[in-house]
Amino acid sequence: MGAVSVLKTRPQAAPAEPPPATFRTVRRKGPGARRRRAGMLMVAPALLHAALWIGLPVVAAVYLAFTSYDVLSAPRFVGLDNFRDMLGDEVFRKSIVNTVVYTFFTVPFGMALGLLLALALNTGLRARGIFRTAIFLPQVTATVAIALVWLWIYNPRNGLFNTLLGLFGIEGPAWLASTSWAMPSVILVGIWQGIGMKMLIYLAALQTLPRDLYEAASVDGASKTRQFFSITLPLLKPATFFVLITSMIGAFQSFDQIYILTDGGPAGSTTMMTYEIYKSAFREFRVGYACAQSLVLFVLLMGFTLVNRRVMGGTRGHD
Repeated sequence: MGAVSVLKTRPQAAPAEPPPATFRTVRRKGPGARRRRAGMLMVAPALLHAALWIGLPVVAAVYLAFTSYDVLSAPRFVGLDNFRDMLGDEVFRKSIVNTVVYTFFTVPFGMALGLLLALALNTGLRARGIFRTAIFLPQVTATVAIALVWLWIYNPRNGLFNTLLGLFGIEGPAWLASTSWAMPSVILVGIWQGIGMKMLIYLAALQTLPRDLYEAASVDGASKTRQFFSITLPLLKPATFFVLITSMIGAFQSFDQIYILTDGGPAGSTTMMTYEIYKSAFREFRVGYACAQSLVLFVLLMGFTLVNRRVMGGTRGHD
């Protein structure tokens, strides 16, 4: 009995604990390891493409912005000379003003029209699919083809606009050859071409809004106008921020329609920053100077994006 009691009271050794699993073994044994590897393999081509065709050109452009380079000879480091030349370049300063003016008119008016069209097409309108396709069609049409059509519309002799004005006894101007009318004409083309994408994004956002909020507002006696400003607009804040940023980037990078419609004229009244960068690089072969201009364009876009994000509170919706 004594031996038995001794055996019963003797403390038993604790079982040996397995060695702690390292991070490497956890990743290997985890159920999501194969999915992670598969995901990395699937995004690897896109990452390689971005690194080769976006990352390297960006790095090269930043480097060349501080050099004098004309393609034919090796780059020569000049420091901030290109940026100092820009301060005295009246044409480039005017292109910045023109780009800001173009963006100021095309983006807000395009967003407002896109939202109105999305609200109209979000109802039980008959044949709304046809209207959606017709409005979105200019977005996927080649800009060169669109510009050629608008060249005919703006033709001072037999163009559509002047023909319609002639029916009322009004002599239409030379739209694209006038320093007063060239910029408004280009702005109209920009609004018309970009309205389809804005409408589509707003339409997609409208179709995700919760209907119970509108039902509750209707029970409380809120009018349609009150519901729009108190429910719809706040809930569309993320979509509005996205449309605003993408529209600004697109407006700052406008080139095709300027090149076809006006070639930057008349008298530089429609010269944009991208068009001036193109001239510096491919007509004057001042590649280093063009890269410096591109860097200024990037800084302006980044600054406007950060300001808009601060003003609109980012992409958060209405709480």
